[in-house]
Amino acid sequence: MQKLQVLLVLFLASYDAVLSLSDGLLPNGNFEKGPRPSQLRGSVVVGNDAIPNWTTQGFVEYIRSGQKQGDMVLVVPEGSFAVRLGNEAYIKQKVELVKGGFYSLTFSASRTCAQVEKLNVSVVPTTEKADWGMIPIQTMYGSNGCESFAYGFQADYQEEEIVIHNPGVEEDPACGPLIDSVALKLLYPPRRTSANLLKNGNFEEGPFILPNTSWGVLIPPHVEDDHSPLPGWIVESLKAVKYIDSDHFTVPAGKRAIELVAGKESAIAQVVRTIVGKVYDLTFAVGDASNKCEGPMVVEAFASRDTVKVPYQSEGKGGFVRGKLRFKAVSTRTHIMFFSSFYTMKSDNSGSLCGPVIDDIRLLSVRYPRRA
Repeated sequence: MQKLQVLLVLFLASYDAVLSLSDGLLPNGNFEKGPRPSQLRGSVVVGNDAIPNWTTQGFVEYIRSGQKQGDMVLVVPEGSFAVRLGNEAYIKQKVELVKGGFYSLTFSASRTCAQVEKLNVSVVPTTEKADWGMIPIQTMYGSNGCESFAYGFQADYQEEEIVIHNPGVEEDPACGPLIDSVALKLLYPPRRTSANLLKNGNFEEGPFILPNTSWGVLIPPHVEDDHSPLPGWIVESLKAVKYIDSDHFTVPAGKRAIELVAGKESAIAQVVRTIVGKVYDLTFAVGDASNKCEGPMVVEAFASRDTVKVPYQSEGKGGFVRGKLRFKAVSTRTHIMFFSSFYTMKSDNSGSLCGPVIDDIRLLSVRYPRRA
């Protein structure tokens, strides 16, 4: 019996170790372990395996916090080190996954000298075509020069490679983005319940938020991402939405919420099963994240053929109001969508875009009392 208990403890320990790989930083995901001095030529990495746990290809630099390029200080998103990807350069790491599982990859990035920058994020199996998405990073919504981004995918194999690639063609091959804090999270697809016909209406299930960052996670438009890292929801717009948490922001309910940071170009949507002719109530919270996003805001909600505008006057200190839209279903599948009516900027003179927070979205059928 004692031998069996020891084996059980060892099994549980190894099981926990496997699970830990699916929720948090990848091994050396923050690049704090760097190349040996002999594997650096200035800041340029020499050798494909010079950075522990990573494989690199092309012009890759190992950047220290505070390092300068001319008169410009390169912004390391978190910690003391990051990597910079030149034209056509990439970094990759092999990871163990749950086959068939849905994942969200979170990473931080900051622009350097190029204005129009994109990153190609791939999940590469060994035998088939890669699952990939192009993430634009030219629009920055934070005031410190860096952002975190999320990319969603479904694992086709138990072992695959995460690849972050700069497809840039700048005249200066070193004009590429800095990459830092690469993390992975196994997502659990939410279900509809009797208390809410929407999936993940409270946004509690979503990408990993890096604990040492204070700027949330941008979720790219759905057209650039086969699998949404925000389960149940589609980012149905040209611009991203921001996923925020109560550790760093004010949210109306629970631990997570969505900030609509780009006006009508920043929208989320969900298609839900409905019964034709039946009446439904869509309720939701509209507020601000306590992030110096001040002034009048309006969130527009659409369902079936109906719409409602919910105004909110933000003082940038947190708070929220409730919105409600009652509608009659005209189809067995109803498209529900939210967006901000106009652009808003933070009051700190940073020029950073921001917007209203939405949370606690619920959809229920209306039950009328029977006549006596």
